[in-house]
Amino acid sequence: MFRLPPPQPLDALLERHGARYKWLMLLVIGLGCVAGVLLTTSFNVAVPALVRHFQIGQDQVQWAMTGFMAAMAIAMLPTSWLLNRLGLRRLFLLALLLLALGSVAGFFAPNFPFLVFARVVQGAATGVFQPLAPLVVMRYFPLNQQGRASGALSLGIVLAPAVAPALGGLLLDAFGWQAIFLLPLPFLALAGILGLSLLPLPQQQTRPRFDWLGLTLLSVVTLAMVEGVSSLQHSGLASVWTWSQALVAALALAFFIRHGRKTRRPLISLGLFRHATFCLGSVVSFAYGFGLYASTYLIPVFLQNALHFSATAAGLTLLPAGIALALVIPLAGRMADRQSPKGVTIAGLALFCVSFLLFAGWSGAITLWEILVVTILGRLGLGLILPALNLATLRPLGAHQLAQSSVVV
Repeated sequence: MFRLPPPQPLDALLERHGARYKWLMLLVIGLGCVAGVLLTTSFNVAVPALVRHFQIGQDQVQWAMTGFMAAMAIAMLPTSWLLNRLGLRRLFLLALLLLALGSVAGFFAPNFPFLVFARVVQGAATGVFQPLAPLVVMRYFPLNQQGRASGALSLGIVLAPAVAPALGGLLLDAFGWQAIFLLPLPFLALAGILGLSLLPLPQQQTRPRFDWLGLTLLSVVTLAMVEGVSSLQHSGLASVWTWSQALVAALALAFFIRHGRKTRRPLISLGLFRHATFCLGSVVSFAYGFGLYASTYLIPVFLQNALHFSATAAGLTLLPAGIALALVIPLAGRMADRQSPKGVTIAGLALFCVSFLLFAGWSGAITLWEILVVTILGRLGLGLILPALNLATLRPLGAHQLAQSSVVV
């Protein structure tokens, strides 16, 4: 009968597995991240089907997307505190369980509001996973292996969006939109089994005071920004509602900065932003994140609504770009070890930007081949950005700053 080995402290696991242990830990954390990415990219293919099934408009179905992203962003904020409070093992396994529960709830959703609730739960769990991956790379890998480790992690993460639209489209056409919610469950099960045996017991747990006011203020900033961007569709740029959201976000951010200067243990230390590289990296991460989520959401919807593709055909159309992304990731990881991560990031941003400019220029009469070329170009740029950006941003920081800084980037 198969039995999992009992949980062990870090020293015992290092003695048992040797130099390969850091790669095993990266595999476990990567599987959790892959599950979260699968939920994001496969769900986008289901948007037109949800519009038809629930008889709602695009502005309403966007709540499932914005709710997921807002919950993910807010859940990232207390991750540093939770790591100190629970340890990596407990936090990771609890996030796995939460993501599984959200997926099952989405499968059985009787109405659209409940589906949005399930997406919020999924987003919260995915937000916990996001900072853990760069934290493991920076904390457990030597400097000359960090680019390779980041590339390997990114390869696993980008293979998910490479196949998720096509696989999601096949599942949707065969079994309905509900099947999309079950897609990450095999990865969650495997990550749970490996995590129980490979993640270390916490060596030293601390009980730091939690910054509830900081969390509240940054949550208001996040929600106001998400609603402000969403209101551009239903209210327009010149509307009072859109500008009021921008004002709320700015005021909440100003109050957080004032609070962060006075409190001893802020949720996000303002001292991080004294590092110019970290500040610039955070801005870049914010900007390309907008572009990434916009492209993964808009392209499948455009293919189905404007070009009348089936969900399967729309997913297969995105497959070549996903393959190109997967091929360039290992190369980008090695480049980040041997060359300046900043230079690699800038090259990737340039390609990513050109792809959006081409989409904007051809949007009136774009052909299928042009879509393929532009999406491949954008994914090549993204492949250069992913392994290098975190390294360029986080390397100048001290070890004690990694947990909080990985939440920001």
